[in-house]
Amino acid sequence: MPPRRRYPFSGPGDIIARLIEFEDEYEGFVEEDFGYVRHGEEEDEEEEEEEDEEDSERQTREYIDVVESPIRVSQNESGENENQIRSQGVCSSSSGSQEHVEWKHGDTEGLSCSICMEVWTSGGQHQVCCLPCGHLYGFSCINKWFQQRRSGGKCPLCNKTCSLRDVRKIYASRVAAVDDEAHKRIVFLEAKLSSIEQKTASWSNKEAQWKKIEAELRLEVNKLKKKIANMESTTKGAQSQSNAASQEKYISGHNIYQEHHGQSPYCSFRHQGELLINGGRIFDIDGGRQILLLARRLPGVGGTFVLTQMSLHSSGEIDDILLPPTTRAIKDLHLSPHSNGLAVFGSLGKKLSVISLESHNTVLSYDLPAAPWSCSWDLNSSHHIYAGLQNGMVLVFDMRQTTGPFASMTGVTTNPVHTIHHLSGNSTPTSDVRTLLSASSIGLCQWNISGSEGSPSLVSETGNPGICISSSYCPRSDHIVASYRPRVGSSDDTVPTQPSLTQTGANNSNSNGVEGFHVCHKRRGVDSYYQKLSSTQAIVDPIRLPRTAIIDFGGERKELFASCDESTRNLILQDPSTFTITQLFPLSSHLPLQDLKYAHVNGSGLLGLLTDDRLQLLRKESPLR
Repeated sequence: MPPRRRYPFSGPGDIIARLIEFEDEYEGFVEEDFGYVRHGEEEDEEEEEEEDEEDSERQTREYIDVVESPIRVSQNESGENENQIRSQGVCSSSSGSQEHVEWKHGDTEGLSCSICMEVWTSGGQHQVCCLPCGHLYGFSCINKWFQQRRSGGKCPLCNKTCSLRDVRKIYASRVAAVDDEAHKRIVFLEAKLSSIEQKTASWSNKEAQWKKIEAELRLEVNKLKKKIANMESTTKGAQSQSNAASQEKYISGHNIYQEHHGQSPYCSFRHQGELLINGGRIFDIDGGRQILLLARRLPGVGGTFVLTQMSLHSSGEIDDILLPPTTRAIKDLHLSPHSNGLAVFGSLGKKLSVISLESHNTVLSYDLPAAPWSCSWDLNSSHHIYAGLQNGMVLVFDMRQTTGPFASMTGVTTNPVHTIHHLSGNSTPTSDVRTLLSASSIGLCQWNISGSEGSPSLVSETGNPGICISSSYCPRSDHIVASYRPRVGSSDDTVPTQPSLTQTGANNSNSNGVEGFHVCHKRRGVDSYYQKLSSTQAIVDPIRLPRTAIIDFGGERKELFASCDESTRNLILQDPSTFTITQLFPLSSHLPLQDLKYAHVNGSGLLGLLTDDRLQLLRKESPLR
């Protein structure tokens, strides 16, 4: 008996094909219970097989005509296309037509016989045919299947009963079933692909438009850059012209004084330089240390405040001192006159703070019942400081007591105290009585403080229907200049004792302010009698509280009162006792004047004018003879 072979099987049809091949190869052997038996051993089975073969041949001849009758699958693939279909090179098991055809795996799906796993043909012995159950096979394969005794007249795949009589040949170039779900998936993916292509085209168009817009914007930016460059060059030229004009004004200032007095003024200023800054609000100068301390507001909504310390030496060092976020806007700032390197400032965060200029640390910080609008140092004691509050109160602090003020006094009114001065005439370092002079909208008010108690009194000599908006004080001469603007809805019947600025050379055209006036008083005697010396009309700011100053040159020299004329944007220097104009000096910035201070620096006088964008410095020079 030949040895057994092992075959790899890929499906039920392959198993059937291998059984037929096995029987043809091993004649005289039959499969029985996975073993092999010779004919001599089973004669009865041999006779039965011969009878079966005769019956099969007879059935084949009887029904050959029936089998040859074609079943047309499609009217479009009728007999007139039969020759064309058969000439397409479809595989045939007997004719050998597949010798010149190479089939790929994807091309034979739905075209192969389930018995031999080979493609069927449109004609020949391996022509595609079907059983009543609907399964398709090659005709030669299904014919051999029914000739086997073991088939039992059943379909190889579904085991439904049938016979060779039921076999029908099919005439078609290809027989393939379409997967409905796959077809739907294909349709969906094609629609999705079409949508993506449309979106891609749309985005491509938008991208082209954006690139075009970007190119236009780049051109516009370049144009603006050129325009800014032209404006900067124009501004530099205007600044140069302004500096030249300031020198001309400087000469005309001398001429103004000479026209009225026949001689040169006893003191004058010349432009020294400018420092560009950002958000300037208030400042002070320490002449001994040659330090300038500046309060600035940083840009942006709700911008915070910082203190900037600048050196007046040639090195020009600049340091920013960061403040707590609760500080808010700084209303007043003063450097200590006792050369101890301290500065006091009041802020709308209801804080009065003392900082060190050396360490930049906060030495003291007092919580206040209301926001401070003004503050000041005691001129005789380095330990005492004063604060005027928004509700009209005045507080006295001793820095040796860190818990709070040792004196708290209620004002005549609840109007904010926008200016406060310590009057040195009646005070000594050992005296228990301190005299303060404050200014609010109702006018000037004097405070006599003894210990922790004090009482305010309105200076009757300063009574005026106008609103007091500023006050300046000179400790050496006890000169006081108060500035006023008219009350809303009331007429001003005050007649100044001196000619107005327009009558003394100041141009009053294109006014940006309102017509107010300055009044000069001199404090006399121990009882603080205030003598009115002179007054003059002035163009003042209609809303803001302007800053003014009395410049004390020391010795036997006189003082000068410095203020800003809002109509001409000029700094005006006047003799406070007569309000005679000695010099006009144009501001280099078009922005409002925020603050002005004077100090003796390095043997000479330095006057600073602060606006939002710059600090203009004027140097005192010797008088011309």
